[in-house]
Amino acid sequence: MNRLREHILYPSPTHTIIGVIGLGYVGLPVACEFARAGFQVIGLDIKAERVAKINAGVSPIEGNEPGLATLLAEMVRTKKLQATTNYRDLQAAHVVTINVETPVDDAHVPQYHALRSASYSLGEVIQANTLVIIESTVAPGTTLNMVKVILEQVSGLTVATSDKSLTQLDDKALFLGMCPERVMPGRLLDNLRNLSRVCGGSTPEIAKAMLRLYRHIILNADIDTSDILTAELVKTTENAYRDVQIAFANEVALICEAIGGDVWKVRELVNKSPGRHMLLPGAGVGGHCIPKDPWLLAHAVKLLGSNLFTPQLIPTARATNEFMPQHLFNTILRKLSQYGITQEQGKVLILGYSYLEDSDDTRDTPSAKLTNLLQQENIQVSVHDPFVTSYKNNLYKQAIGYDILVLMVKHTEYLSLDFQRLHEIVRNPIFIDGRKAFIPQVIKDYGFDYSCIGIG
Repeated sequence: MNRLREHILYPSPTHTIIGVIGLGYVGLPVACEFARAGFQVIGLDIKAERVAKINAGVSPIEGNEPGLATLLAEMVRTKKLQATTNYRDLQAAHVVTINVETPVDDAHVPQYHALRSASYSLGEVIQANTLVIIESTVAPGTTLNMVKVILEQVSGLTVATSDKSLTQLDDKALFLGMCPERVMPGRLLDNLRNLSRVCGGSTPEIAKAMLRLYRHIILNADIDTSDILTAELVKTTENAYRDVQIAFANEVALICEAIGGDVWKVRELVNKSPGRHMLLPGAGVGGHCIPKDPWLLAHAVKLLGSNLFTPQLIPTARATNEFMPQHLFNTILRKLSQYGITQEQGKVLILGYSYLEDSDDTRDTPSAKLTNLLQQENIQVSVHDPFVTSYKNNLYKQAIGYDILVLMVKHTEYLSLDFQRLHEIVRNPIFIDGRKAFIPQVIKDYGFDYSCIGIG
């Protein structure tokens, strides 16, 4: 029971060792922050190349990520953080967080290959009285109906489900929690330190212990406790909410285009009304959260065995946001036709491939969908992105002889484009702005045929 009380219920950098499974956009900054707080941290990733980089003090995450590379280098230098590919190295950990990908397939069904694998592998080596915290976003019900079951079956331990059992289970006890991540590329460390979190525990006392643990790294935000299901619901609901709101903005943008309006002016004036906050429309929604988390929330109905309700709004919003790259594609086809350019002759340059400005994160990027649509119609397409290694080219050399430039990502570098120079080197000066990065008349004054999402 000393392990339980000293290392888990009252975690401290002086005696609690933390394991972090998955060293990507979520797990690496988590590992670094706990190490910065003084904890001994063992990070695990199945990619040997990534582990080697981390142990050399080099961040595998590119793009503009303030403070992360410096913090990682310092934590490795001081030996507060070490990375491994061997699960047996986690036997020393008192708390283990799991931060692996949880995508959905084309049928919108969660694919938990990484989470299952991590749970099985951890179950084979886990010690009694260890706290396992899921930070990955999952369909509500997954932690107790899948992770708990796997850990118990493989380890032979039993997850405590009441505070009374904390003293009864002794050396056969295991503890489980859910504390969903809330980070975005480009602001990973800032988000970790300054965004509120929900700590869902398998018992109320475990939830309180999680709060004490996360207070070491969450410096300026609320930390709330709950049960595990509530924590799962909160994360999936907040991203579904945002997806629905973006879909509304996109639908208004499409309406404005159809009838000759300007969604950007409409949005500005709508948001002057109290209680209104219309979000930004755009060329599509990408990333590791918003495109999948609404499906995770909707999937919970099936997962927990209810046939009383079928979600309607969430799938509709998803369809609207998924349509936006198709809408850009349709605009490109109209422009080619307008200029008398056949699809086989047309040359399109996409500006930005990551899903987020000033980031190298390409997960579920709308640019990939637009690129595929163009390639399927035999339209020559090229991609430029200053943060994605495969597309780091000289933009002005790349643009020579192209007909249409399509801005998909509002990278800072693109905000200072030399449109006079571009006008001199393109074959046809057509510019489609998928993010409203520019003032229309300014670009038109350079001689470009300028189109923008949401402007008819």
